[in-house]
Amino acid sequence: MSIDARPASVDRRSRFGHWEADSVEGAKGSGGIGTHVERKSRLLLASKLTDKRADTFNQTTYRLFAQIPGKWKKSLTVDNGKEFSLFKGIEKETGMTVYFADPYSPWQRGTNENTNGLIRHYFPKGINWKTVSDQMLATAVDKLNNRPRKCLGYRTPLEVFSKNLGGALGT
Repeated sequence: MSIDARPASVDRRSRFGHWEADSVEGAKGSGGIGTHVERKSRLLLASKLTDKRADTFNQTTYRLFAQIPGKWKKSLTVDNGKEFSLFKGIEKETGMTVYFADPYSPWQRGTNENTNGLIRHYFPKGINWKTVSDQMLATAVDKLNNRPRKCLGYRTPLEVFSKNLGGALGT
């Protein structure tokens, strides 16, 4: 569905459960990572991808969102990359409505673009993702989720998200 059909409340960040997703590539043929960022809390979920195929991205998305309660899974905004061509599977498996940003409009998924830039501090462009362990990625995600943000009143994404869950995020 076009981003034009997305509710205005998503833009205002007034409710939890609206996410943005993308993939971060590295050296050719080395895979990448799938990133999912919650718009209100800026909580990051990420996992390694062996390739940029749509079914690979979907399987990663299903696994990451299995730990998120249903009421915090409302929408997912993505770009027009080929990794999102099987978006109907994401909608069915997660219950989220998938919205597509306009072509060449990265600001429509600005939270995710910004977060991907922060990830690049740990994993620069051209990195061979095969040399990055799951633990190395988990450490970087943990650091970003526990980094105070000015836009969150100097709270961390994990604090904001967990407080709304009523406790610690179960893993």
